[in-house]
Amino acid sequence: MNRHRAVHQAAALLLSYPDPAWPQRVTQVTTALTQLPCVETELLHRFCRAAALTPPLDLAARYVTTFDRSRRRTLHLTHYTDGDTRRRGASLAALKARYREHGWEPDAGELPDFLPAMLEFAARCPQAGTPLLHQYRGAVDLLAQALDAYHSPYADVLRAVQRTVPAGPLPVPVPDAPTPVPFPILTTPGDEGVRR
Repeated sequence: MNRHRAVHQAAALLLSYPDPAWPQRVTQVTTALTQLPCVETELLHRFCRAAALTPPLDLAARYVTTFDRSRRRTLHLTHYTDGDTRRRGASLAALKARYREHGWEPDAGELPDFLPAMLEFAARCPQAGTPLLHQYRGAVDLLAQALDAYHSPYADVLRAVQRTVPAGPLPVPVPDAPTPVPFPILTTPGDEGVRR
């Protein structure tokens, strides 16, 4: 569904580190989502409004404190499913293989289980990406709970993602539509995420 693809792309952008291009990214997301009114996009708009009230340097510091300094709130989803075990290495290799199978190459600077990368993959290749998000739904739920407990505005972004990935059995796959996502992601060398 195109709405889910838009939510996944927006969430990928909003869960990425707030670098100097952050204000333009938020404007781009807000503008694109205005055309898709639904509960998921309202959650993303609420996050964007909260982020707009925070100075960029403070937002960057909060991002690091929220996601990089706590194992309970990491954006690396295999941490929740495999912990720090050898099994995690196999899971990361399987994710890389899945991306490559569909013509994607993970950014060398980030692990393939990085949630923004997985969301971008789901936005651009929903037939393969949606089942991947479904596979890691439990990890997304744990991260959302941890963000709620931390009273982080990023919890709204996770709630939007949760609404696009139903709990329970995986829905019947639909062929990928050739239509592009509503707004492209602009990349430069070293950006986080998955690139085609």
